[in-house]
Amino acid sequence: MKLLILIHSLQSGGAERVSASMANHWEEAGWTVTVLTLTSNARDFYKVNAGVQRVALNVAGDSRNALSAVNNNFQRVRAIRRELKKREPDVAVAMMSTANILLALAAIGLKGVRIIGSERTYPPRIPLGRAWEAMRAYLYGQLDTVVALTQESASWLHQHTRAREVAVIPNAVTWPLPIHDPYLPTPDRTDGSHILLAVGRMSEEKGFDLLIRAFHALAPDFPTWRLVILGDGVDRQALEAQTVLTGLESRISLPGRSGNVGQWYAAADLYALTSRFEGFPNTLIEAMSYGLPVVSFDCDTGPRDIIRHEIDGLLVPAGNGAALEHSLRRLMENKALRDQFGAKANEVKQRFSIESVSKMWENYFGLES
Repeated sequence: MKLLILIHSLQSGGAERVSASMANHWEEAGWTVTVLTLTSNARDFYKVNAGVQRVALNVAGDSRNALSAVNNNFQRVRAIRRELKKREPDVAVAMMSTANILLALAAIGLKGVRIIGSERTYPPRIPLGRAWEAMRAYLYGQLDTVVALTQESASWLHQHTRAREVAVIPNAVTWPLPIHDPYLPTPDRTDGSHILLAVGRMSEEKGFDLLIRAFHALAPDFPTWRLVILGDGVDRQALEAQTVLTGLESRISLPGRSGNVGQWYAAADLYALTSRFEGFPNTLIEAMSYGLPVVSFDCDTGPRDIIRHEIDGLLVPAGNGAALEHSLRRLMENKALRDQFGAKANEVKQRFSIESVSKMWENYFGLES
C-alpha cells in the first residue's frame, strides 16, 4: 500500500500532529508513506519515522496581489501533481481546506489513485474568502471522499459543497506523547501546589483571555493553584499584558511551546479548554489520556463528542464565564471528584485509539476493515 499525505507544514498544530502520527502508524504497518508539505522542513515541529518519505516542496509563502496568488497556486498544483506522478500512490490524503483544493486540482485526470480530502475545523467558523469558498464548493466534488471530524461538519459539507461522500472520523489520541525539542522542565511540586493546565496556539479563538479572567476570580480562594498555558502565537503579548493586570504574574505562567507536553499533562491536576470554536481538540483527548479531569466550553465542534459530561469531565455553555468559574471551582476544591473523573478520562485511550481510528480511514482507502 502506497500512501501520500499532503499538508501545508509539520509545524506545531493539531492537524500537523495527526498527520505525523498517522504517517508513522502506517509506516510501521509496512506501508510506503510519503508526507508532502508546501513549506520547507526547516521548521518541522513534529517528526516522522526515518522510514517515512519526507518531501518538502518549499512552495509556500504569501502572495503580493491577486495575479501573484494565481501564479503561486498554479506552481503549487504543478508541484503536487509532479509528486503524484512520481510516487504513484494508491491513496492521497490532504489535510485542511486549501490543501484539499490543491490536491483536487493536482489529481484531475490521474488514474489509479484514490483522492481524499479532510476538513480539520468546523468550516463556517473559519471562512476561506470568496474565491477559495467557491473552489471548495465545486472541487470537493472531485474528491472520492471528504473526511469530517464531527457530524456537524459533515452536515455543513453536505449542504454547502458538491462532496459525493462525507465520512466522519475523529482524531486518534497518541499516548504516550513523544518527547522532542523544545524541552520545558515541569515545575517542582514538593511545595504542595496544584496546576490548572491549558495548551494551544495563542490566538483569539482559543479563548485563553477567558481562562485568565476565570482564574483571576478564583485565585483568592485557591492560593495553592497555578495556571500554566503552554503554546505560542500572535496573542502572546496581549495575554502577557492581561496577566500583569491581574497581579498574578507569580501564579500565571506562559512558558511557550513544549516538546514534552505529555510530561506537563502528567504533572497537572486539572485541564481547561476555553476555545470559542474548535474542530476536534487534540489537546483535550491528550490531557484525558493522561488521566486529567477536564472542564471545557461546549463550543462548536468536538468537545461534546469527547467529554462524557459528569463522567470524565464537565461541559460548560460556550463563552459563559460564570459557568466556567463554577465548574473549575467544583473540581479545584474536590480532589475526590478530580480523581473520579480522571480515572474515567483515561478511557479515551481506547475510545480514540490509533488502531481503531486508522481502521476507519482504511475503510475509505478501499481496504477491508
